[in-house]
Amino acid sequence: MYHPDLIRHPDSCPALVLNADYTPLSYYPLSLWPWQTAVKAVFLERVDIVANYEREVHSPTRTMQIPSVIALRQYVKPSEYPAFTRFNLFLRDRFRCQYCGDPRELTFDHVIPRAQGGRTTWENVTTACAPCNLRKGGRTPAEAHMALHRRPIRPTSWQLQDNGRSFPPNYLHQSWRDYLYWDVELEA
Repeated sequence: MYHPDLIRHPDSCPALVLNADYTPLSYYPLSLWPWQTAVKAVFLERVDIVANYEREVHSPTRTMQIPSVIALRQYVKPSEYPAFTRFNLFLRDRFRCQYCGDPRELTFDHVIPRAQGGRTTWENVTTACAPCNLRKGGRTPAEAHMALHRRPIRPTSWQLQDNGRSFPPNYLHQSWRDYLYWDVELEA
């Protein structure tokens, strides 16, 4: 009988990484390790295997199914506040321009322009599409007569995770279903 995991290339067999409490280390981006890292962590006794792919890997002395879900043996306390990155900024703003709502051509905009003393902080940077960013230029939103949909804030990791619920990854393996919250069709 044909099974997709049997012909799957090992490089397309990432392992979902769970914390010791069996919750994903991260939802967005989803905490995934390449199969090699997962296998190494198993041999170093840093993780427990929760589920496997049907696909196997072989060494001269062993055969092993590739782990599809692993759990850390030691709990890792999540950081309360996420790092300021372009991706996290877009996630905070739900991948939408905060001036017009367009999801295309996203850039980031200093609400108070750097030329006017504005800094690159969570509270002063917002997501803007390229046309709105160009239109605003080196002015404040008030000077450019442009209203922000939402005032920029420093999000907590929980807030970013919550926003991530709206953006499921392109690939979710069936064995991950019990550990994730997306209500989408999962791959077999």
